[in-house]
Amino acid sequence: MRMIENASEVLITPLEKFRKEQIGAAKDAKKKYDKETEKYCGVLEKHLNLSSKKKESQLQEADSQVDLVRQHFYEVSLEYVFKVQEVQERKMFEFVEPLLAFLQGLFTFYHHGYELAKDFSDFKTELTISIQNTRNRFEGTRSEVEALMKKMKENPHEHKNISPYTMEGYLYVQEKRHFGTSWVKHYCTYQRESKRITMVPFDQKSGGKGGEDEAVTLKSCTRRKTDTIEKRFCFDVEAVDRPGVITMQALSEEDRRLWMEAMDGREPVYNSNKDSQSEGTAQLDSIGFSIIKKCIHAVETRGINEQGLYRIVGVNSRVQKLLSILMGPCAARGQEVLGTVGRCEDPKTATETDTEICAEWEIKTITSALKTYLRMLPGPLMMYQFQRSFIKAAKLENQESRVSEIHSLVHRLPEKNRQMLHLLMNHLAKVADNHKQNLMTVANLGVVFGPTLLRPQEETVAAIMDIKFQNIVIEILIENHEKIFNTVPEAPASNSQLLLSRKKSTESKPPSCSERPLTLFHTAQPNEKQENRNSIINSSLESVVSSNANSFLNSNSAPQPSLNSSDLELEVIKPNRPNSLPQNPSPTSPLSPSWPMFSAPSSPMPTSSTSSDSSPIRSVAQFAWLLVAFAASVGFPRFPPLHLPFPWHPARTLPSTV
Repeated sequence: MRMIENASEVLITPLEKFRKEQIGAAKDAKKKYDKETEKYCGVLEKHLNLSSKKKESQLQEADSQVDLVRQHFYEVSLEYVFKVQEVQERKMFEFVEPLLAFLQGLFTFYHHGYELAKDFSDFKTELTISIQNTRNRFEGTRSEVEALMKKMKENPHEHKNISPYTMEGYLYVQEKRHFGTSWVKHYCTYQRESKRITMVPFDQKSGGKGGEDEAVTLKSCTRRKTDTIEKRFCFDVEAVDRPGVITMQALSEEDRRLWMEAMDGREPVYNSNKDSQSEGTAQLDSIGFSIIKKCIHAVETRGINEQGLYRIVGVNSRVQKLLSILMGPCAARGQEVLGTVGRCEDPKTATETDTEICAEWEIKTITSALKTYLRMLPGPLMMYQFQRSFIKAAKLENQESRVSEIHSLVHRLPEKNRQMLHLLMNHLAKVADNHKQNLMTVANLGVVFGPTLLRPQEETVAAIMDIKFQNIVIEILIENHEKIFNTVPEAPASNSQLLLSRKKSTESKPPSCSERPLTLFHTAQPNEKQENRNSIINSSLESVVSSNANSFLNSNSAPQPSLNSSDLELEVIKPNRPNSLPQNPSPTSPLSPSWPMFSAPSSPMPTSSTSSDSSPIRSVAQFAWLLVAFAASVGFPRFPPLHLPFPWHPARTLPSTV
């Protein structure tokens, strides 16, 4: 009887106490957590159902209320997890320790079980040490958990769960019903490597999962514009293996930002070109080719020699009117609505025999209509996907490599794009051939048509920096249009062949504007300067002094008070002519009072290994003083001092002007 009473006091009572105090407290924490979860989910659903049309103050107040409820839910969750952790750790010694006490009393009561107790002593010792170590570990773990809980309360965003997914969380997915749409809560996960989105329907009222899982492969993610939907925090997802667009609603603006960053989402595109188009839509169809051909025919027959062709724009209202006529319904039926040459007819009375734009339309209006139509196309004529390739080709240092790469890229364009580009380049080549009359060189045409034919998809700083390379691409297309469009691109040649062909082409003809290098500066080596210094001084002195002495001695004119270009001719130093000097304009020239402007070719000239590419300042100064001394000795009027630029290099050119 005493043994049973002892067992009840030593074993049953501690276990009953552990059940009531520890396990009961854990159950109470679980009930509190469930109640707070239901409260938080309800408040969150009411918050997400708020319309974006409400006042900003009401929305801000609702957001702050949700934040308070979320914070309280966060604290209750942490307390519940902490209590469960404490119960799990206490079970390891609260349950075993009463058993050990009961056995200890049993061995004392049964003294005759000494041998049994002796056999059990080793295990008892080991168990005692283990219990003590477990208790010590519990104290340390408990303090660590308390510190971690405190840190998580202070900075909840810095302590995220380690997950194999790039992003996971709750999202509301819009589902279409027979009579409208509904928003269903899903637990979604996303992996960036595989671009897989998994959506699991979730209902907290039923205790969790509420339907079949669905997994799709991400194609694109775009933020939903606020004025297109009633809900807040929405974004659209396109899937590869599912038709249509999936509209999702995040829990907050920050949550939507995180989802979009994980999915590489982009902002919605605001396309203003659609609102500015005239009747119809610009397309590369039979009507589009007909419009371009009519504009080109009118320009080539009536205005090929007009100054500023394609650079001077027409009146916008006239341009839009011309485009509306060209793209009107009559044009779709194959009828011309522009009238004959010299006579503009009503669109209703126009016939199929009208094949030209009437003479009442100004050339600048026709050229502006052509450029506007090219801008109105859904995409640039040379296509977005090839833009970076064209820009890289223009950045190549080797001229033949540029032409070859652009040649290959042009033949990768769709057939209609290539035909339209061929038609346009043939026309621009004819315009450039008449540049003496219309002042539109190949470089000027590149400036006009570069941003049109290679317009960027997005206006960024990098796109602005690439404008000059767009112009170079157009220049190459104009200069080499016969080769690019009439021949099939060849296989890329080796470096030695490219260097040999480049050398031959440089020796045979002067470089064109498309051959202009990215840098025009070349510094002569010191040995070259030293070897050619004396030859430049001597040869220049002999040639120039002798020629000017003869001209002055044989002339009967009165002495001139200043040094003009007719008195002394100084030529630009060329690589194969070291006995000439750069031209020095008159000090009274309007270009500059003291710093004359030197002209140089816009393209790099071939250099020779036996000639100097730069005239030393000291040599020029010595020659100038010798020339003045010679003039004084023969009785010529004293020349004004020569103003020499410092430093000077023949490869430095003035900026080109349009």
